[in-house]
Amino acid sequence: MNGLETRRRPARVILWGALAAVLVLYGFPFVYLLLTSFKTPLDAIAVPPQVLPSQWTLDNYVAALSKEGVVPALINSVATAVLSTAFSLALGVPAAYAITRYRTPSGRIFVIAALVTRMVPTIAVGAPLVETMRRLGISDTTIGLAIAHTTISLPLSIWLMSSFFEAVPVELEEAAKVDGSDRLQAFRHVVLPVVSGGLAVTAIFAFLASWNEFLFALLLTSVRAQTTPIVIANFQTQFGLDWGGMTALSAVYSVPVILLTLALQRHIVAGLTLGAVKG
Repeated sequence: MNGLETRRRPARVILWGALAAVLVLYGFPFVYLLLTSFKTPLDAIAVPPQVLPSQWTLDNYVAALSKEGVVPALINSVATAVLSTAFSLALGVPAAYAITRYRTPSGRIFVIAALVTRMVPTIAVGAPLVETMRRLGISDTTIGLAIAHTTISLPLSIWLMSSFFEAVPVELEEAAKVDGSDRLQAFRHVVLPVVSGGLAVTAIFAFLASWNEFLFALLLTSVRAQTTPIVIANFQTQFGLDWGGMTALSAVYSVPVILLTLALQRHIVAGLTLGAVKG
């Protein structure tokens, strides 16, 4: 046994070293952004760049959050992402359930079609959406932007929930029907609690798709429904980009996503495990 452990030790060292390298490469850009948000304007544009601030300051956060339009944009971002997530789940969950339970040829074609639409470049549908929203009278509104973001997240939501419903045995619903439940009651009281982890995974992906979206927000909003990514892109001064303000607002904008991920962490892990095993 000791010999086996001795042979495994180099492999473990290599594995942990590779994981540490991946973590550093993945996390360094965010860490550098966070450190830049505490730098003075001269430190932010220093050549060569310096990682740590020579003088720590909170002025960038004060200036960024006090800038006109920043707080309304944060509110718009939250409202748009929440609405888009709700739309995606309200439409995607029943669609995925029907596809996996009825198993019709048209359902399989529908899943493939949904994935194909997900592969279409966003810019290809941007101009038609602008005209559609204008004709409907919901241009530059939170509801209009949320609907546009739903076109991005809905195909992925259907695909994810289909895999989660596939992992739920049909016998659970049949047992509920034997106890007197109809299909809708079995769906609500039996199936949905089982796939709660899958719902959390789908919800966070839909939320992130809206939270990080830039192009639709740029095309479909101007003043009233403008979101934070657009505001961040407009951080400029007469001397160039305001790196301190941009990074400070970007750091603040990252907080809700981090908190959401931590809050749903247990459900996310359970959902990923559920989707990985069928039966």
